[in-house]
Amino acid sequence: MSQSFQSDKVANGGVSMWCELNQMNFFDEFQMEGVSAESNEIYLELAPENLSRAFKTAQNAKTVKIKLTNKQCPCLTVAMELVSIYLPVLKTMKCVVERMKNLSSSVVIEANLNGEMELKIETDLVCITTHFRDLGNPPWVSWDDSQNSTHERDPMKMAEARIDIKRLLQFLAGQQVNPTKALCNIASKRIVHFILLHEDVSLQYFIPALA
Repeated sequence: MSQSFQSDKVANGGVSMWCELNQMNFFDEFQMEGVSAESNEIYLELAPENLSRAFKTAQNAKTVKIKLTNKQCPCLTVAMELVSIYLPVLKTMKCVVERMKNLSSSVVIEANLNGEMELKIETDLVCITTHFRDLGNPPWVSWDDSQNSTHERDPMKMAEARIDIKRLLQFLAGQQVNPTKALCNIASKRIVHFILLHEDVSLQYFIPALA
């Protein structure tokens, strides 16, 4: 499999890069079809920073699937077991977490594709759960290879990760801007990835899951 990584700045005198990858070094099993048996190659051209950003989100995943899909145009999709959801009002979320930190050093954050999110602490003495409903999910969570796919995730199934409550509070308390959109990606038992969008600025924060 050969891939061409080329920056948008090449036309203005920037740097371009070409690399050739041997399938057996990366994939135990693979199936690829080119235009013919004699020309069994697929050439891709993309911005390396976009690929880097996608892999950074999946950096703690045990497995990642790379798919060439057709979403109105050829698209390289990096897929992992992930749930994306819009966050509630950050001030409200901060108030909830501040109360929880007096009872536990960690918090479980759960979400599904039905727009539901939960913050939960569990100790020997108490179990407290705060529920958020109708938050909505980013549009990309419904993307799939075909309309007839039978492998879509159950929208009610929760993805969850236990994280350090102080690190979550640090993220919530450190925001000085009022983002137009705030969302998080949860890779079960691996990582929580927060994204704040404000005009042309994207702020991202990663909190690894606790064992």
